[in-house]
Amino acid sequence: MLPFVLLLLAIAFGPVIAQHHWQSHYHKLCVALAGIVCLYHLFVVWQPARVLQAALDYASFMFVVGSFFVVAGGIHLRVRSPSGALRNTLFLFSGAVLANLVGTIGASMLLVRPWIAMNRGRVAPMHIAFFIFLVSNIGGALLPVGPPLFLGFLKGVPFGWTLQNCWRPWMLAVALILLVFFVLDFVSLRRRRKTIHESEITRWRCEGAHNFLFLFALLAALIAVPAGWREPLMALIALGSYCATPRRIRDADNFSFAPLKEVGWLFLGIFGTMIPVLEFMESSAETLGLTSERAFYWASGLLSALLDNAPTYLAFLAAALGLYGFDINEPLHVARFSSVNGGELAALSLGATFFGALTYMGNAPNLLVKTIAEHAHVPAPSFVGYIWKFAIPILIPVFLLISILFFSR
Repeated sequence: MLPFVLLLLAIAFGPVIAQHHWQSHYHKLCVALAGIVCLYHLFVVWQPARVLQAALDYASFMFVVGSFFVVAGGIHLRVRSPSGALRNTLFLFSGAVLANLVGTIGASMLLVRPWIAMNRGRVAPMHIAFFIFLVSNIGGALLPVGPPLFLGFLKGVPFGWTLQNCWRPWMLAVALILLVFFVLDFVSLRRRRKTIHESEITRWRCEGAHNFLFLFALLAALIAVPAGWREPLMALIALGSYCATPRRIRDADNFSFAPLKEVGWLFLGIFGTMIPVLEFMESSAETLGLTSERAFYWASGLLSALLDNAPTYLAFLAAALGLYGFDINEPLHVARFSSVNGGELAALSLGATFFGALTYMGNAPNLLVKTIAEHAHVPAPSFVGYIWKFAIPILIPVFLLISILFFSR
């Protein structure tokens, strides 16, 4: 597991210590570390199935992320700016709800550019952090229309299970985080009001609205089409959207493939080096004391903050099923588990979706949002700054309260 640790440290401190060299060579490091782990599993411990599964998971991941990135980039929303604290708060709440309808990836790619535009002239790292908290992660915890919950749906968890069983902790988390944001944004606006000109105010407008049809087509493919057929179909939908969208709309969004390329290299390293980490977790649930709702909540959450939360969710779902003699590859077993052991399933579901907001690597849209903001010359928190200045002081108290109120067994 050493290459995985080295990659985490490099992503955290490389841009801070040697920004120029990091930008020029980070992809080489990702390929080298992932290659070491994959070669070890291929020729030393003879586990080619692990490498093949990681490759398939990475390919599926990039098809899903890339398709939503391309389609959402063809929708240009003009919003009123500058925006006040109340309007910003309502926008984030709407984004959190939308994340359940089009997935966290689709909602993030659709709304991040309007979010930057409506706060033009006063965008701070705080705005990027709270957007990732609510739209890219916590918002999408009610319906399995995106990672990680759609993986559980594919395995046999009923479609409306999380909505029925997790809406109360979702409402509490969203309400508390929005309250904190409103206070901080209100204070920030009062400090900078003199630098904002009323002449910047524009009207709401949507260009490229036909891409909403492509967006819902992607969503339907994600939910209803089996793996193997789903990925090429989503690529065709994205290609159709790209060809059907006038160039001027994408130019208005400053659309480029650079953010997607950067995320692709980073997650190549993550998916490659996390093979032994997931292998360890799948076989060590009881040894690690994962025998209670609260244990599953915190363990799945904290590991989701370090790994992509989709494979982490699957690893803990498999571990929870194994405790009761169920098989994750049997849909009837998964359905029975969800009806009898709802506490553990709710705990690991919320842990994976909520805690993915703790770091940039916790969920697919996080790094994309950061990279898009940086390409738009907007100040985004650094890897370490995001964790220490925003995630830990704001999210951990909220997650702790949810643990006490809802996962006592």
